[in-house]
Amino acid sequence: MTDRKINPMLTTSDVARLLNVHINTVRRWSNQGIIKTYRIGSRGDRRFDRKDIEQFLRRKTRIK
Repeated sequence: MTDRKINPMLTTSDVARLLNVHINTVRRWSNQGIIKTYRIGSRGDRRFDRKDIEQFLRRKTRIK
């Protein structure tokens, strides 16, 4: 067994809180491909990798 830590995926609510935007904004950005999304389960729930969100923030900061 390895000592690698599994990073939990973020929910849409988690991302909205981190980015200080409405949950519907996160959904829209996800649908538009602005933020990388992983769909899980039979319902297709959205999950986000923290590294993808950090990369999004770095890109957004450079644009301003």
